[in-house]
Amino acid sequence: MTDTAPLSPSSHLESKPVGSAQIAAFLAARMCHDFISPVSAIVSGLDLLEDPDAQDMREDALGLIAASGRKLAEMLSFTRVAFGASASAEVFDPRELERLAQGVFSHQRAELAWAVEADSLDKAAARAVLNVAQMAGAALPLGGTARLRAARDGDATVIAVEATGPKARLRPEVAAGLRGEDLPAGALHGHWVQAYYVHLFVSDAGGKIFAEAGEEKVTFAVTIPAG
Repeated sequence: MTDTAPLSPSSHLESKPVGSAQIAAFLAARMCHDFISPVSAIVSGLDLLEDPDAQDMREDALGLIAASGRKLAEMLSFTRVAFGASASAEVFDPRELERLAQGVFSHQRAELAWAVEADSLDKAAARAVLNVAQMAGAALPLGGTARLRAARDGDATVIAVEATGPKARLRPEVAAGLRGEDLPAGALHGHWVQAYYVHLFVSDAGGKIFAEAGEEKVTFAVTIPAG
């Protein structure tokens, strides 16, 4: 079950049912959206290198290719754990998870303050940490700080992220997804599907997720049984 505080009248937009095949399509589209920008930049850099009339821009082209290649590698590494099966690992080192999360934040306006006290996190908790961190960053379009804390509490892992900054907001489609509600009519499926995916795997693990918006602040909290 998911507990999310009411946020705004738009939270109650009429929704339409989404099947599992459509959810998979939305997730694939979301990933392609994340990857297309650095890939396009790499192609643009290669085009400049091949243009005989743009040789004076060779250094700029090489810099663009290098920066975009790093961004693409960081996004792929993050996505593999946050969305993929990552079948080779059932337990994750928080230091590696921080590296993945900071790699994504290095391409956002917001900063990530990381404080995970647990020595290790199982797959469900690791996915939750990465996804709520990314959603917190997305809730800060003009920058700010996402403060993430995670610790063991008995037989559960408790995760809390407080995103503070100017114009901080929790999109209605994100709130709906975290509650396990279908895609609101006219909403952006790229934002909704990540939240809905988090709702699914947290619920499957027997956990709960909560989100609320305040003045220039958005808070996420997850409680998930240890695997």
